[in-house]
Amino acid sequence: QPEVGKPMRNCYSLPGFDFAYGLYMHRRDGGVPEAIGHWDTVKARGTKKIMPRDFVTMNRGAADAGCTTAREFGLYHKFMDIRCKDESGRRRAWVSTVPADMTFGRPPRPSTPFFDIMQHRYKELWMERQRARTVVQDMRKREPEVRENRTTFLRTHPAPVKEESFWHPARFEKV
Repeated sequence: QPEVGKPMRNCYSLPGFDFAYGLYMHRRDGGVPEAIGHWDTVKARGTKKIMPRDFVTMNRGAADAGCTTAREFGLYHKFMDIRCKDESGRRRAWVSTVPADMTFGRPPRPSTPFFDIMQHRYKELWMERQRARTVVQDMRKREPEVRENRTTFLRTHPAPVKEESFWHPARFEKV
C-alpha cells in the first residue's frame, strides 16, 4: 500500500553515479574537433529534370503540318513530344553580365539629400506649388463667365440649309 498523500514508489533500481545515460558510438565519438573538422555532407544526385511540354511550339508545328481536327492535334502531340528548353543556362549567362551595383536589373535610387530634409526644403516646394495653384484658381474666378443664349448659339452654329426636293408624288402632277 502507498503512503497516504504520496505517490507509489518506483520498483526499479537505478544504476550508480558512474553510469552515463545515452548511446556511445565507437566510430564517431571524436568530440568537438571531429564535429567541426568532418562534416557529413550529402552529395546531390545527378537526376535530370524533366521539363514541361511546350504546347505553343507543338501547336504551331501541328498547324504547319496541316492538322485541322482535335484528333489530329492529339496524335501530333503524342508522336512529336517537344519539351520546353532549360533556361537555367541562359539565366546564368545573364546574371554574369549584370553590373555589381545593379539590383534586379534596375539601377539604385539616388540618395535623398539629407541637408534638404533638415531644412524642410520639400515642404517649402510643396507650399510654393499650393500658392501658385490658388493664384490660378483666383484668376479663373475673377474672369467673367459669359453665358450663351439662344441667339449667340445660333449665330455661332447656323442651322443646316434644307435642300429643296425636286421629286413629287405622281398624284400631284395634274394639280
